[in-house]
Amino acid sequence: MVAYSTSFAADTRRLIIAGLRVSDVLAVLVAGAVAYWARHGTLHIEDVYIAAMALGALLTATYMHFAKLYSYSNLVAFSLQFGTVTAMWGAVFVSLIALAYFAQVSDRYSRFWVLTWFTTTLLIFGALRVLLAYQVERWAKRGELDINIAIVGAGDFGRRLIQFFDRRKTPGIRIVGVFDDRQTRVPASIEGYPVRGNISDLLNYIRENRVDEVVVAVPWRAGGQLRELIARLQTVATDVKLCPEEILQEIPNLGYGEVAGVPMLKLSERPLSGWSLFAKAIEDRLLSVAILIGFLPVMIPIALAIKLTSRGPVFFRQTRYGFNNNNFTVLKFRTMYPADPAAAPGSGGEADEDGVPNDRKSVQQARRDDPRITPVGAFLRRTSLDELPQPINVIRGEMSLVGPRPHAVAHNEEYAATINEYLSRHRMKPGITGWAQVNGFRGETGTVDLMRQRVEYDLYYIENWSVLFDFRILLMTLFVGFINRNAY
Repeated sequence: MVAYSTSFAADTRRLIIAGLRVSDVLAVLVAGAVAYWARHGTLHIEDVYIAAMALGALLTATYMHFAKLYSYSNLVAFSLQFGTVTAMWGAVFVSLIALAYFAQVSDRYSRFWVLTWFTTTLLIFGALRVLLAYQVERWAKRGELDINIAIVGAGDFGRRLIQFFDRRKTPGIRIVGVFDDRQTRVPASIEGYPVRGNISDLLNYIRENRVDEVVVAVPWRAGGQLRELIARLQTVATDVKLCPEEILQEIPNLGYGEVAGVPMLKLSERPLSGWSLFAKAIEDRLLSVAILIGFLPVMIPIALAIKLTSRGPVFFRQTRYGFNNNNFTVLKFRTMYPADPAAAPGSGGEADEDGVPNDRKSVQQARRDDPRITPVGAFLRRTSLDELPQPINVIRGEMSLVGPRPHAVAHNEEYAATINEYLSRHRMKPGITGWAQVNGFRGETGTVDLMRQRVEYDLYYIENWSVLFDFRILLMTLFVGFINRNAY
């Protein structure tokens, strides 16, 4: 009888990822030391340099984790990996430069050392990923990293599970066979996969072949039969998993947790927590301060133009729904005449770029050639410059730079009643820009279908958030987010 390590593939994958994490951290430290030796001719490194290298290593591990660079499925995609690695290493350096500037220690670092450290580390990152991608591809072609799965249950439940796997087409997953203890009505194969026998045959198969996971697809109502089956499977050294029938209906599934020791299926969880929440908060505050300082020379003339060309305040304030459906007051440059009918013909109250007036009882979206819009306001709306005060909301913690656009109370009440997933947008702080906006969903939403599409983009962003995704949206905003034909 041949002895097999039943968890070889899964363990190897975990070791590869762990090794890459450690290698990245070491690359930052080694490259920093090499750069210091090249500049100073010694490895007796000053404390201020050691601090920068240590912080750089910590930020690298954090940013690359959030960018999902340690996902096994991405390892063979070298171009995607290297592009993302470059962006994250650049983000680390921007963070370090900002910290050094505010700590007033930037003049203590050699520019030669900084440039050499950045370049050397990036080259090591690239070399590591070239070698790893090559080796992983070799292993994958030989099937050494495939996860072999045995299915228990040749009934309708087992068939639906196999169909579910086939639809997903997840690389590296291989079904080695189906097993069932029934004496009758057992087919010879299911969806092309052979039925290899009963549970005793499965136990023998596991001892003689590599099986990484056993998935039990037996109805839970089977009761005693299911308990007996699990007890028998616990005698083998492999992972055994019980599949709930409801999962095949594609209800949300975020894994398992427990409450007071009782196992529970996770259906929903906060999209940001722990380090993710901390990273996004740092990103928001640092960039918002930089934006306000950088655009101050633009904001002052805008404020004067608004004040000199129409009656009313410079800023427009409006109640919006934000994180966790809590209200906050959004701040923008005023672009419409005041609500006073005498202020301008046809004026109907201030409305925002998303088209919602300050009046909660009605929803009148801003439209082309809207008489309520001032001449200055028309320019501000087309260029999105009316949004410039909103980094103040971000610094106050009410908004984020990137996230679902906040809608006014009137819009929320209307669309929450017609779109089931609408309020799920509030699981994350609203943003100044967002995935929906850079994909063309700005301005007037004349139909429920258009709003539903906007919501779909918002939910995609929430479910796939990463620091890299935020930087991608911010970069797209520079090219497509400011000037938009739907913004009027």
